Amino acid sequence: MSDAELRALLMDCLSLWGVQGRVEAVEDGIVVSATDGRFLVQRAAPDLRPVRWFLQTPERARVGRPARAIPSIPALLTALRNALGAEQGNKLRIGAA
Repeated sequence: MSDAELRALLMDCLSLWGVQGRVEAVEDGIVVSATDGRFLVQRAAPDLRPVRWFLQTPERARVGRPARAIPSIPALLTALRNALGAEQGNKLRIGAA
């Protein structure tokens, strides 16, 4: 996934989650700015696999904790949605009626 694709995905997710914010590319990653603060998404170095992303949240930065290591795009979106406090919506359930 390119940085432009990730930026577009994050912008779509903010809209879907009903979160007011901005997504912008910066030198060291992608910043999601919302009312709760500044969230930094960075790519992990290839030698850190299976970690693929790092997410720094305002809370972690405030207490001096390092960015959270994240293994995939779905995990990144879930962690960001939770950090933003966005509503989760209804879960799809499949089963016999």
